[in-house]
Amino acid sequence: MNRRDCLALTLSAATSVLVDRTRFLPIIDTHIHLFDPTRPQGVPWPAKDDQRLYRPAMPGRYRNVTEGLGIVGAIEVECSPWFEDNQWVLDIAAQDPIVVGTIGNLNPERREFCRQLEGLHRNPLFRGIRYGNIWNRSLATGVSNPEVISNLRFLAEADLALDVANPEPQLIAAVVPLTDRIPRLRVVIDHLPALDPPRERSARALLQGALQELAQRREVYVKIAEVVHPGDGQIHYDVDFYHLRLDEIWDRFGANRLLYGSDWPNSDHYAPVREELRVVREYIRRKGTAAEEKLFWRNSVAAYRWVKRAPDQPSSGS
Repeated sequence: MNRRDCLALTLSAATSVLVDRTRFLPIIDTHIHLFDPTRPQGVPWPAKDDQRLYRPAMPGRYRNVTEGLGIVGAIEVECSPWFEDNQWVLDIAAQDPIVVGTIGNLNPERREFCRQLEGLHRNPLFRGIRYGNIWNRSLATGVSNPEVISNLRFLAEADLALDVANPEPQLIAAVVPLTDRIPRLRVVIDHLPALDPPRERSARALLQGALQELAQRREVYVKIAEVVHPGDGQIHYDVDFYHLRLDEIWDRFGANRLLYGSDWPNSDHYAPVREELRVVREYIRRKGTAAEEKLFWRNSVAAYRWVKRAPDQPSSGS
């Protein structure tokens, strides 16, 4: 065998190992959105003039865009402030086992919160709610409201999770007193990689102090979503452009508290799912196979207690 043939054989073997790792490493995408602008009632989001997003985002389309990527399940995160859309999503999810859970829209500032939660929680796919800087609500204000704290304590007692969005220093800081008051509440911070450090010194200190404190709290998770986003005026697809920010999150929260999320189809503003996933995959592979498994599915089990619905989906006993 000459040198060229030997090199070709070596490269072929290396490629085969890479393909096998990709093929057999299951991924649970913990952040997708489902909506259908063609419904008679339409949708509150996205806007009609959003040419990238204003078309049906349904499980079948998600399967098509993620084919061959190793994604075997997804958690839908509600993008509608309409209470009725919680049930609409649950009905859609029931038709396709790729959806292993939903994070709904309930307002903990409302008296009917507990009654509504009890009704939705009868469906095992309902895994929590989203609250924070969204739909004219404010976690920073809510943490000083006894009714909000009581309602979120009821959420924790139901063994459900709280996603907080969208990240800014005041929101991150508010998670500290929230978890002081409800230590058992599982909190997932959405889209932290997209949070640009504030320029103002006091705001930057507030953010860093809050993150340092939250890093010590085992029930606080961080979603590695919206990694690819504009920087210095353009979109970058090179993992090295993002590694400092990802390193900062990794160094604080470690292998056991990070979850992967694509933010599909909202991510289409910046990158296709496969490009977003490629960047994240290249980063986490430097940490080893165990870290990959934790990011891509094991930690999502701990955070969301999602429902296995298909044979190719992993479980905590895998």
